[in-house]
Amino acid sequence: MRTDSRSLVHALSRVNRAPQGASKALRTRLAIVAAAAAVALSPTAAAAQEKLVFLTSWYAQAEHGGFYQALASGLYKKAGLDVTIRMGGPQVNGMQLLAAGQADVIMGYDIQTMKAWEQGIPAVTIATSFQKDLQGMMTHDDVKSLAGLKDHTILVATSGHSSWWPWLKAKYGYTDGQSRPYTFNIQPFLADRKLAQQGYPSSEPFAAAGAGAKVNFFLFADDGYPPYGTTMVTLEKQIRERPAVMQKFVQASLEGWKAFFADPAAAVELIKKDNPNMKDEQIAFAIQRMKALQVLDGGDAKTAGIGTMKPERFKQTYDMLVGSKLLDASKVDVTKTYTTQFVRDLKILP
Repeated sequence: MRTDSRSLVHALSRVNRAPQGASKALRTRLAIVAAAAAVALSPTAAAAQEKLVFLTSWYAQAEHGGFYQALASGLYKKAGLDVTIRMGGPQVNGMQLLAAGQADVIMGYDIQTMKAWEQGIPAVTIATSFQKDLQGMMTHDDVKSLAGLKDHTILVATSGHSSWWPWLKAKYGYTDGQSRPYTFNIQPFLADRKLAQQGYPSSEPFAAAGAGAKVNFFLFADDGYPPYGTTMVTLEKQIRERPAVMQKFVQASLEGWKAFFADPAAAVELIKKDNPNMKDEQIAFAIQRMKALQVLDGGDAKTAGIGTMKPERFKQTYDMLVGSKLLDASKVDVTKTYTTQFVRDLKILP
């Protein structure tokens, strides 16, 4: 069936010219033809929305706000995308789901992507949400810097030993003898002022404040820890086969982050819908901390735009991993683990 404007005009004229005695069935068939032509010419049909599944790294929270804002405010839809956000969690392996085609883009981090290449998974970082990784250390208020922890016991989760702990040891002279397992329970920390523990700026300090404890929080990135934070990661195949879709997703997501920091109300409702355990006061605390730490709009983002990435930062992370014997350099070409093609010309300024 022809679906151009001439087809529509012709179909409509046939309906109008049908003789008075024409059967009801004939008039119905002609009307269907006209309706089909009209639908085919509609903007919706002309630009069908591309489906995309985005998998986060954890349960919905403020640190995912830009993506929820883009969904809630219609930025994805406006870009021609039909985006589904799926939550991650403790039993969800995002990289495996990406490799298996169960997600088109995942929320990742640089170390994870480089390790994926080591394991034969061609995962590529296409944009970053934050200029700083959100990992840090919570201490009692008498500790004034990370350098002041040499005589403290430090609680470190298993994952920390394969990422930031070797960097801290090299930078500040910590020893493995100082570390103890972190069980994601702040009670040991509250009971012992000689303890420090890993954390995120919006989580552990929020819990400590609720318990009446006075604490300091040190973001590793502010002391030179190089990885980007809350990145967008896809497969080489997606970049090759769907570059326009990836471009639209990156731009709409970054516009979502800018809008979220201006007025997060729309995203907050979706976050709480996905994760009912997330309360207004914790979301507000998280937004305040992210703004104070300038994770979105600090560093290179001030002049180059939100989401910008620099090759030298990836090289620093790569060198850190190789130097700590956490990555096999013979299996990973760092330049293949990221691309700046989707962010370098956006200039979405804070």
